[in-house]
Amino acid sequence: MSGKRGNGEGSIYPYRNGFAAYAWVTTPTGKRDRKYVYGKTRTEVHDKWLKLHTAAKAGPVATSTPTLEQFLAFWLKEEVEVNLKPLTAATYETAVRLYIGPFLGAKRVDKLNVRDVREWLNKLATTCQCCAQGKDERRPEERRKCCAISKCCRQYLSKRSVADARTVLRSALTYAISEEMIARNVAQLVKLAKPRPRKVIPWSVEEASRFLESARADRDPLYGAYVMILVLGLRKGEVLGLRWSDVMLDRGEVLIQQQLQRVRRRLLHSEVKTDASESVLPLPDLCRTALVLREKSRDAHKLAARDLWTESDLVFTTKYGTPVEPRNFNRRFEFRCQQAGVRLIRVHDTRKTCGTLLAALDVHPRVAMQILRHSQFAVTMEIYTQVPSEQTRNALRKLGETLDVGRSDEAEGEGETPPASAADDGPEAPE
Repeated sequence: MSGKRGNGEGSIYPYRNGFAAYAWVTTPTGKRDRKYVYGKTRTEVHDKWLKLHTAAKAGPVATSTPTLEQFLAFWLKEEVEVNLKPLTAATYETAVRLYIGPFLGAKRVDKLNVRDVREWLNKLATTCQCCAQGKDERRPEERRKCCAISKCCRQYLSKRSVADARTVLRSALTYAISEEMIARNVAQLVKLAKPRPRKVIPWSVEEASRFLESARADRDPLYGAYVMILVLGLRKGEVLGLRWSDVMLDRGEVLIQQQLQRVRRRLLHSEVKTDASESVLPLPDLCRTALVLREKSRDAHKLAARDLWTESDLVFTTKYGTPVEPRNFNRRFEFRCQQAGVRLIRVHDTRKTCGTLLAALDVHPRVAMQILRHSQFAVTMEIYTQVPSEQTRNALRKLGETLDVGRSDEAEGEGETPPASAADDGPEAPE
């Protein structure tokens, strides 16, 4: 073998206990800079040096690579918070702060491999989050009951939460590829068992009817909101963010285009969840009647509150005109379930009852398809085949007919808050 150096090998030189080399590259920012490679032998460095030259000819090359913690902070600020909705951005930040950073944050982005991700997911699934986050330690000493006194409560993440954490990391590494920091997404190469969807048994029409009848009989201040989530399938944020300017009672229509959510200790008005969620929905008679009643109740509240009233365009407010806290709406819904003697379900699960309620109210299938926002008529008709009994249908129709919206004493009574109500609580910071 000739002792002469190869063309360009003057860039390879002894360094510490081995060798180093560099090549001029164009960085992702468009600047020219040196990129270094290291190894124990000249041959090893030479191979790396050749690969570096090939990469430099193919496109931009980063001269320094951040740790995963540094990169994720940049990604959250420059990509997630700019392009995603506030609640989604807050969810991503939580996953990074609690589940990804503490385990993988010290790793360099370009050094992260499939084995690292697999070990992280296995460890995440078997780590008590009460221990990891110090939940019990933050309690007063007299109230500590588990992890802080060496009695681990085994508060493990569900399979769904572990999969969601992997999804966040995968999304971040996809962005790193687009920034030409890495060549492959190692989080995408790790296979996870698909979590089983949570089975939800929605209310029957009889249960929904009993719930609404109980709310109306007790003059619940949120009766109209319950009607909207059950009959129109609105989400909690959509009904709490509904404005009078979006309600067209004369035309029997309502425009759904914003929602109210608490994000990072702030109440925010934001766009609805998806483009398909923003639409004009027809108002069945039961909804129209409930909204007229709510309008009269609002006027009564405003008169009673006087100087304490906060003017807003929101349909559903506290008795002082302030927005209803989403968490307080959940509490009020649970209280109403108890009072009505029906099964406790999540507020979001009421959407699954919507179709059968529309059938019970004799709403035309084509109108129901618009309300349910189905893309195929066959899907709507499949729900409509679950027709409730004639007795239940009559009871629901009677529920709307017996709401005498002309009686002022009914409107005033609807504004009275029953015992244990959470609807009029002020803003509350989430845990």
